[in-house]
Amino acid sequence: MENTRKGYEDLEVWKLAMELAKIVHDLVAKWEAFYKYKHGQQWLESADSVAANVAEGYGRYFYSENRNFCFYARGSLYESKTWLIKAKERLLVPSELYSELYDRHEVLAKKLNNYINYIESEIIKNPKRAKPT
Repeated sequence: MENTRKGYEDLEVWKLAMELAKIVHDLVAKWEAFYKYKHGQQWLESADSVAANVAEGYGRYFYSENRNFCFYARGSLYESKTWLIKAKERLLVPSELYSELYDRHEVLAKKLNNYINYIESEIIKNPKRAKPT
């Protein structure tokens, strides 16, 4: 029997974050050791953190906690974008892939902001689940 229960794995924002992290991982894995460990590790950690924070926030009962973890996810996304820009400047990412990854960061930022706005609307609708007392 298939599990039809909805969870964070069904969130489009989580799926997009997972795809982004996989692309970053696959790229960084090919770099020589110096760049892999000095640049790549920090980039991958920030990219991985986006989906992880969305999932952790989803697992919280209170909407305000979920929103806070989405704020952390957004911060990690902007950090990842900064590492992407640095990778381009250091000639570590091909131009075509840079454009694709930049666009993915932009789309994910918009989707994440929309998800945060949704959570904020739920706070208004369900004040008992708004924040811990």
